[in-house]
Amino acid sequence: MAIEVRIPTILRTYTDGAKAVDGSGDTLAELFTDLDTRHAGIAARIVDDGKLRRFVNVYLNDEDVRFLDGIETKVTDGDNVTILPAVAGGMR
Repeated sequence: MAIEVRIPTILRTYTDGAKAVDGSGDTLAELFTDLDTRHAGIAARIVDDGKLRRFVNVYLNDEDVRFLDGIETKVTDGDNVTILPAVAGGMR
């Protein structure tokens, strides 16, 4: 069993269009490193200087990891991780 990572449209160029990919690791940091070994460049779009990028939201089993242990949040087989870029803007 693995950890399923749901990929937002904007990052699917790194996963050859896949909406979800499997990864492994004991923490989110390890999971993103593992993903980067198969999908080069994706980790740099999620993590910056060892922390989650400011405008990237990550959810573990529908819980915002910012309210857990951030990038050091523990993950286990069967977990679901969702990556969502923050979106802002609109018309005045």
